[in-house]
Amino acid sequence: MADANETVKKTVEQTAAKTKAQAEQFQAAGAQAFREGVDKSVAGFSEMNAQSKRNLEAMVESASAAQKGAEALSQQALAFGKKSWEDNMAAAQSMATARSIQELVELQTSWAKSASEAYLSEMTRMTETLTASVKDSFKPINERVTASVETLQAAR
Repeated sequence: MADANETVKKTVEQTAAKTKAQAEQFQAAGAQAFREGVDKSVAGFSEMNAQSKRNLEAMVESASAAQKGAEALSQQALAFGKKSWEDNMAAAQSMATARSIQELVELQTSWAKSASEAYLSEMTRMTETLTASVKDSFKPINERVTASVETLQAAR
């Protein structure tokens, strides 16, 4: 019976040692998994922060390009308005010196034709400026969207 007690005691001690070793392994594996999870979370937050910073920079660059476009359009409109006013004054002076109705009608027709052509030309120029401004304004945002899509696809 002493041998049986010794055998039971050894079996209990061995089982306890194995259980303790397994518990330590599980605890170490859990701690390692927790550390890896925290590291991945920190890396993810860092990447999100970097993405947000790049997105903000793209928005600022976009707003700056839009402002430059608006300034260019304003300058063009102001220059066209000034030139149009000068041309209209010159045409009015010319029409005032007309010696006949026939000459007046010819001067007025010539002025109307040149004023219409100048207006259409200016509108084409302003449309081109506006199109370029919109394209320049959206370029940084489009680049960020493309980069974000590529990042998301790579994460799959």
